[in-house]
Amino acid sequence: MPQHDVPEQQLHRREQVAGRRFDVADVVDVLQHWQAGRSDRQLSRSFGMGRNRVARITSAAETAGLTPGGAPLARQEWEQRVPELFRGRAVPRPGDGQDELSHVHDSIVAGLTASTVTTVWQRMHDEAGIHASLSTFRRYVRQNIRMVRPEDVTVRKEVTPPGEVAEVDYGRLGRWFDALDDRWRTVQAFVMTLAYSRMVFVQPVLSCDQSSWVAAHVAAFAFFGGVPAQIRLDNLKTGVLRADIYDPQLNRAYAELAVHSGTLLDPCRAGKPKDKPRVERNMPYVRDSFWSGRDFDRVRAMQDGAIRWCGGTAAHRPHGDLPGTVGEIFRRLEHPALRPLPADPFEIAHWATATVHPDCRVQVQRRFYSVPWTNVGKRVHVRVGEKLAHVYDGGTLIKTHLLRPGERHYLDLADYPEQKVAFLQRTPAWCRRRAAELGPAVQALVDELLAGPHPLACLRQAQGIVRLADVHPAAELDAACARALVADGSLRTVRNILALPRSAEETPHSSSAGAFLHGQQVLLTGTPS
Repeated sequence: MPQHDVPEQQLHRREQVAGRRFDVADVVDVLQHWQAGRSDRQLSRSFGMGRNRVARITSAAETAGLTPGGAPLARQEWEQRVPELFRGRAVPRPGDGQDELSHVHDSIVAGLTASTVTTVWQRMHDEAGIHASLSTFRRYVRQNIRMVRPEDVTVRKEVTPPGEVAEVDYGRLGRWFDALDDRWRTVQAFVMTLAYSRMVFVQPVLSCDQSSWVAAHVAAFAFFGGVPAQIRLDNLKTGVLRADIYDPQLNRAYAELAVHSGTLLDPCRAGKPKDKPRVERNMPYVRDSFWSGRDFDRVRAMQDGAIRWCGGTAAHRPHGDLPGTVGEIFRRLEHPALRPLPADPFEIAHWATATVHPDCRVQVQRRFYSVPWTNVGKRVHVRVGEKLAHVYDGGTLIKTHLLRPGERHYLDLADYPEQKVAFLQRTPAWCRRRAAELGPAVQALVDELLAGPHPLACLRQAQGIVRLADVHPAAELDAACARALVADGSLRTVRNILALPRSAEETPHSSSAGAFLHGQQVLLTGTPS
């Protein structure tokens, strides 16, 4: 058939056959037996290879000047000659990469002194033309050069006793459309896993603040019907303020929960998910089995669905390490080992750090609380519970407020300096006390104003008289009040007296007009009628 009449697919097949690659190991085996004097037919039958393929291999060797029956070559010498005989077409057999890498062992050792395993493999693959895969290269390095590194070793932990450890963490579930607020929101999942039975508790939340974190723990203890002896947690700010494996600083509300429940909080190392592997492994399972493909109309329905899923689907799955399901092992072995729930319910409180402002108040969660004025400028700790708010200076309680529904401002005038409180109040008692300090006449006038049957009706006048001491000396005010007592004793009279010049106030009034000594007739003499 002419070349132009051959179908394109058949031509492509011919090109593939013509450019077929040879496995180095197969070629070496054929050439070693060919050099020993075996014919092409014998080689074809022994190796299960086509006679034409054997003929191409042996002809390439003869072209290179090799002859059967000549001086025998070692296998390593043949492995070095084969790539030259079939340049670009001889590749190592899969699994024979170890032999290929052994020839460049010294180069690998030299490269690893300055570069990583991946970098050395990439450079030798590009520059030296090695065909071993990266996994084969890593395996060769482990077995022949670096052996096993300490960081490559995984230590399997001992089986945790029942009721001993629970692992907790937050994990992202996904996006959820809130129909009430008409917007998309991110839903997080609080997950607590009991280490022995693998029993899991899940609570979807929209906020990851400390109140939600503590409330989720309380709900988890109620779901399990007991408290584990130890809780391993991540270094979340809702639980841990300062991450330190030897001396972690826990959130104060979270620490209160631990004391109330009788459990130990054990923060894990930062960036070490294997410290709490069971809850980390449960996160994808929760996201896939509980969350994916489901729709909820409100948060409460979401949380109720999570409780049903925990007691149903999650509890019915096989344990893996122990015979039986997760729920069976929990009910039979772990639940009896949990510590009993506290007799008194836990009060979920919010702790915050605030600065006392010049108005003697601190602000926490959009509420304002007054504290003693001597603490202005200090950083104090505020604990806001369900009924009471406590303010601490270090470990000392300095103020307590009784909370009332709907109220935002909690002011106690006793927290302010005495002179400031007196000025703000201006009560009748304060007016009398201040008047006594200004003088006896001021005190008498104020007592007269407030002595009537309706003292509050004259309270403004008494306050005005006392305030005159801000612009007039006390002696002048007392003298003016003494003169006003002779008259009507009002605030206006006291102001008018103080407004007069000192000369007019002290000199008696006299007229400069002449006296009528000759009588009225003489005065009017000569006046036109």
